[in-house]
Amino acid sequence: MARGRTPGFVMSHEHRSKIQNSQILNALIEHAEGRRDMSASQVSAGLGLLKKVMPDLSQMQMDASVTTSHEEALDELDGEGT
Repeated sequence: MARGRTPGFVMSHEHRSKIQNSQILNALIEHAEGRRDMSASQVSAGLGLLKKVMPDLSQMQMDASVTTSHEEALDELDGEGT
């Protein structure tokens, strides 16, 4: 029984990119856990590359509006008083 990829298989650029990005993240995690030695410039370069491929969650903004009618507000006040 043959194992592995069929001859001529070419991995997509997107898939290759995801593998490379995960390797950068794994290296930084191992460094943070003390399992891998990295120089300051390697850490800085790794963080710079991750900023290009991962969303910065601190920059997300939520725009929302709430609308209530006067009748709904009065109903809520009536419910609190009793």
